[in-house]
Amino acid sequence: MKALVYHGPNKKSWEEVPDPQIQQPTDVIVKIETTTICGTDLHILKGDVPAVTEGRILGHEGVGTITEVGSAVSTLAVGDRVILSCVSACGRCSYCKQGLFSHCLGDEGASGIGWIFGHLIDGTQAEFVRVPYAETSVYKMPDGVTAQEGTLLSDILPTGHEIGVQYGAVKAGDVVAVVGVGPVGLAAVVTAQLYGPSRVIAIDVDANRLEQAKTFGATDGVLSTDADWKDQVLALTDGLGVDVAIEAVGIPQTFDMTLEMVRPGGHVANVGVHGKGVNLPLDTLWISNITLTMGLVNTNTTAILLKLVAQKKLKVDKFVSHTFDLHDIEEAYDTFSRAAETKALKVMLNA
Repeated sequence: MKALVYHGPNKKSWEEVPDPQIQQPTDVIVKIETTTICGTDLHILKGDVPAVTEGRILGHEGVGTITEVGSAVSTLAVGDRVILSCVSACGRCSYCKQGLFSHCLGDEGASGIGWIFGHLIDGTQAEFVRVPYAETSVYKMPDGVTAQEGTLLSDILPTGHEIGVQYGAVKAGDVVAVVGVGPVGLAAVVTAQLYGPSRVIAIDVDANRLEQAKTFGATDGVLSTDADWKDQVLALTDGLGVDVAIEAVGIPQTFDMTLEMVRPGGHVANVGVHGKGVNLPLDTLWISNITLTMGLVNTNTTAILLKLVAQKKLKVDKFVSHTFDLHDIEEAYDTFSRAAETKALKVMLNA
């Protein structure tokens, strides 16, 4: 088969590799129908995720059809169409029993990390993929949900919802600011509306993305390149700051912005993947009763979000800006990496 293989920082290629094989009784093999590229993949290519070694097949999102099942798999069958979760969960360890699937202690990859696709084991940017812990790590595709919608449920929708909105404790009447309205930031914009905020402020360097964010439900847009960006944000509150500031980029500057705009007693929810440390001014923050959260998605709300998508109560079709053939994945990477020029949101790859 062919797959997108990582060969070290800034090096990748679409090349012939061995077909995946069943390795454990709980595995299945899935033929990829649709996959996509994540901002995390760009972080990997920059060298920000050193656990990803040369020769690794990238990708952690996708929808496909099961072509082979392990001997212990009884609730899935050849021919089932499934959503592949970006987090793999054994379902048996202490963390899985708490619903903290992001820190699964299973024996795949490195113990204590649930994100293994395209990270610690071969991923989904390929024609076929081996899926460990299949019965607790995939979701059967219901009628009425497209492959592209299902792929969005692999990662960005639960990530924006859980690590941005839920960790940020968004509640009715809150003013929420989302810094960085790429795909994950937009997922936070969309899912925040499930909780009844009074305002959702999109903040970005790209005016086009601010306009797109409004079509996803953002009430206001602020260019972060404006010298008075903070004053603009405060003017949309009672002058004290936002209730919830969600960081969805993963660089020190955007993290600093969330600390500047959050009100006393507010929440800062860091969603972005950071490649280096940030400054945390506890000398001034401690007295403001700020709650700071961060984390890797657990995907424990994927089933709920899937129901909302299936019932058309969570409309996500606008996330897909570009579609490519899977074999054109290197062109798709180029388009996605130049989002400011290409106006790319989610780039879908169809096998």
